[in-house]
Parts: sequence; structure tokens; C-alpha cells
Amino acid sequence: MIRNVVFDMGNVVIRFDPFLFMDREGITKPEDRKLIMNELFQSVEWAQMDSGVLTEETAEPLVFSRIPVHLRNSVHRLLFFWSNPEDIFPGMESLIQRLKNAGYGIWLLSNASKAQHLYWPAYTVSRLFDGKLISCDTGYVKPMHEIYRAFTDKFSLNSEECLFIDDSAVNIASAIACGWEGIVFHGSSVELEQKLREKHLNFSRESQNDALV
Repeated sequence: MIRNVVFDMGNVVIRFDPFLFMDREGITKPEDRKLIMNELFQSVEWAQMDSGVLTEETAEPLVFSRIPVHLRNSVHRLLFFWSNPEDIFPGMESLIQRLKNAGYGIWLLSNASKAQHLYWPAYTVSRLFDGKLISCDTGYVKPMHEIYRAFTDKFSLNSEECLFIDDSAVNIASAIACGWEGIVFHGSSVELEQKLREKHLNFSRESQNDALV
């Protein structure tokens, strides 16, 4: 029986869209956008921040060494301040609230850097979570099996009572291999609710229509 619903963060609970972030910075030239994608968001340093090897402060000079001067202020902001408390995925906060009201444990398991501890509390949805495990604090990243085991160990949970929601099929496959259940999130809270009901999860009757927002 599922007693705990565990959510990934980026592109499940909140948006993670580098192109949107670059739009906000006014970065429009295709060559600049490609450079920032390659040398920041898809860089080795970004992966090392997720694994806790680097922080934003120690990663920045390494990234700057490959970034022209005219883009460095924007890259600084994209590195430190890309998050926006308004970027909660549509319908997700209501869905999580109803799951919590129905008695399920609500948890966060995400690949993220140490800055997550600073920006996460600014999201109103964060108050609904019973706890979180962030990859940078463990040295493991999804889809490594160790991070799922570290999660259940930290919170003294049974793997067979956990259901994981992630936008990566590889991460869900890894969770299933560790004895969890899982659902791949495709960007729709309405579709997600249907899949949760198919797995026999119950929802609070409060604000059911909110999930359609």
C-alpha cells in the first residue's frame, strides 16, 4: 500500500526551463543561448553542483573562463537566481495539498545544488512537504540506486510504501528497481491525478476542481 508520495522538483513541482530563464535575461542571440546552454546548464560544473562537489561560488569562476565578458552578469544571475517563486507547475500545489489532506506523506527527492536550501522555502508549496533529500547533500544523484536507499533510510520509510513522480523515465525505472512504485510526469497535473487514482491513491474531497487549473 502506498503511504508516501515522493516528488522530483524540477519540471514536476516547479519549472526548470533554461530557455525561459534566458528569455527573462533578454538573451536572444542564438549563438549566446547555445553557449550558455552548453557552458552552464549542460556543463560538467552543473553536474558537479548536483553531486555536491562544487557550489555555485566555486563553479562560477570555472564557468566564467568559457563565457565572454558581455554575458557574465547574466550568467551570474542564471547560476544564482534562476528560481522564481511564481514558477510552480500549474495545478501541482492543489494536487499535493489534496494528497496531504488525504493522509499521505509528501516528500521531495531531487538532483539539486546547495542553493536549493535557500530558494526552496520561497515556494509556497514547500510548506506541504514532510521532508526532502537533495543530491548535493548525499554525494549520489538520480538515477543511482544509492540515493533512493539513502532517502528511505533518512526518513525510516519502507520502499514498497513509496511512489515516486519524476519527469525522467530513467529515474523512475531506477526507483522501481529499488522496490518503489513510480509514475513518469508528462507536464499535466490532471494526467498525473488520473494515474495516481489508477494506482488506488485517494484524494481529499476539498478543492477537487483546483487540479484542473
